[in-house]
Amino acid sequence: MTLSYPRVRTFIRQQLSKAITDHFELPDVIAGVATGGIAHGALVAQELGLPFVYIRSASKGHGMENLIEGKVEQGQTVVVVEDLISTGQSSLKAVNALREAGCIVKGLVSIFDYGFDVASNNFRNEKCPYFSLSDYDSLLDQALKSEYISNDELEPLRTWRSNPESWGSTLKIA
Repeated sequence: MTLSYPRVRTFIRQQLSKAITDHFELPDVIAGVATGGIAHGALVAQELGLPFVYIRSASKGHGMENLIEGKVEQGQTVVVVEDLISTGQSSLKAVNALREAGCIVKGLVSIFDYGFDVASNNFRNEKCPYFSLSDYDSLLDQALKSEYISNDELEPLRTWRSNPESWGSTLKIA
């Protein structure tokens, strides 16, 4: 949805670019994760004047069956761009595809992070630093401040984040 609004799209592009230069230094290549990270990654690569590649969620099944679309070379440094992080599994699949191609992944930037412990653990286990522009707690704070949600709605939403798999079974609907 953010891509439909030029001012929002520009802000995200600029902030992701700044996050990369602030946290990882300039890489040789920017990589976007299919599908949400492709457009934002391409915009960031343009902003930084860098080559762009994207990583498919699965190989094409025909032709060269690439996971990585675009040109990367062994030894190149890469920062990965993602739209959102929940468990981190799809992001880390992309990171590992780049590593298998001989690239040095400096880290990953995303627009949003749910802040699940499983994601932090997954990124730590894969030795992949990451930085997100926003997170679930900030979203809740802003929603409360703007009166989009009430104080009564805040606690169930925080509870969801601590255990999203079983959250629906705890709801009492009148």
